[in-house]
Amino acid sequence: MHTECTLKKLKYQGLFNREIVSDFCGGQITSDGGGLLLREINLGRGIINGFSKCFKDYRNRNQIDHSVEDLVGQRVYGLALGYEDLNDHDDLRVDPLLAVLVGKASPDGGDRRLSKDKGKALAGKSTLNRLELTPQIATEQSRYKKIVYDSERIDKFFVNLFLNSYKGSKNPSWIVLDIDATDDPTHGKQEGNFFHGYYGHYCYLPLYVFCGDHLLCSRLRTSNIDPAKGAVEELSRIVSVIGKRWPGVNIIIRGDSGFCRDSLMSWCESQKQVYYLLGLAKNNRLKKKLGKALSKAKRRYFKTGKPARFFRCFRYRTLNSWSRKRRVIGKAEYLAKGENPRFIVTNLPTGFASVTQLYEEHYCARGDMENRIKEQQLGLFADRTSTELIRSNQLRLYFSSLAYILMAELRRVGLKGTQMANAQVGTIRTKLFKIGALVKISVRRVYLAFGSGYPYSELFERVLDNIKRAYPLLN
Repeated sequence: MHTECTLKKLKYQGLFNREIVSDFCGGQITSDGGGLLLREINLGRGIINGFSKCFKDYRNRNQIDHSVEDLVGQRVYGLALGYEDLNDHDDLRVDPLLAVLVGKASPDGGDRRLSKDKGKALAGKSTLNRLELTPQIATEQSRYKKIVYDSERIDKFFVNLFLNSYKGSKNPSWIVLDIDATDDPTHGKQEGNFFHGYYGHYCYLPLYVFCGDHLLCSRLRTSNIDPAKGAVEELSRIVSVIGKRWPGVNIIIRGDSGFCRDSLMSWCESQKQVYYLLGLAKNNRLKKKLGKALSKAKRRYFKTGKPARFFRCFRYRTLNSWSRKRRVIGKAEYLAKGENPRFIVTNLPTGFASVTQLYEEHYCARGDMENRIKEQQLGLFADRTSTELIRSNQLRLYFSSLAYILMAELRRVGLKGTQMANAQVGTIRTKLFKIGALVKISVRRVYLAFGSGYPYSELFERVLDNIKRAYPLLN
């Protein structure tokens, strides 16, 4: 779209003997020039293309300008670049850089069918909203909403994307699947709106499963349930897919005490090469088991003035809820504030690791998953589930999950070996994506002129080189 210059000059307080003046005649300028890195990642793995195949499109192809892949790409790139709201896309639809990321043949919108849409390469908020609000029962006869997502295919796509990341390398012998739930605030009369006593507000209770920084599942659930409800079904589905691809892999299911349920542990025990490592809520019977160790830790603390901890391993069964005795590891710790007993339960072989290692190195490592959830919730707007219907909000959670997968792949591949190898989404977005650039579009190329004062140009070039080495077909 050609910039309409205004003759009006905007004047400001002067700088010594110089005037400071501005106008809006700079041409096609984007503030998201670094988003090209995300495009390279997407093309290297085929992430958005694969995700878009999980939709059924009943629209007449002769009467549309935007494919499902275009709409999904626009929404996911928007989230990754920091645009959480559908309303943002009424302005973003004229951004030529976003159109390049999406893959529009005419980034300036010159090929749109209707004259009123000329210069607007991308979809507006209403088109994107119809994508989200399409009911599962939509058909060719539906009037407006005709793009239906297949939840089962999307769930399988996430797991296969993780498995495909190991192509060309040796299959792992051990993997850890972290499982956790978190709160997602709801508002008004949304479907599935319930009050949660622990979090103290109305919310959804989404369930996440990660393997390292790979997202395998993001399931939106109502909050009037036990945190572990549905966990066995999700894990059974994931483990089945992984087991078919990697027959000899050993799998550890790791979670906090909210998932320490007999049904989950019994399921693990019934599977071949599936183990659990779960937090166990303390009670008087458990603390009594640690009595001597806690006294020892207390004496050590008062003698040294430093926190003291000891571990004890024992067999334990609840009075009613467990079907059998299980191996429990107790941490007897004494701090300045007093006793701090903690417990975990596991069916891992006794020779797998010492009790200290099981707790400190293997169980406590689950804290990294909580960081991944916070990153998706806060940095990629997974909590922007504000539509009326839970099915539509599930799709929004899928979009956020896909944006996370893109960002995690960029961090894993592009930022490897750099000072930003462990950077959070917000830092990556600020330093690598938010680059002002003049966009020039001709018949043969799209040229972006980045600001010569950009302070991370060397890092940017290195990241792009890393991506090209990882995906040779991009060269």
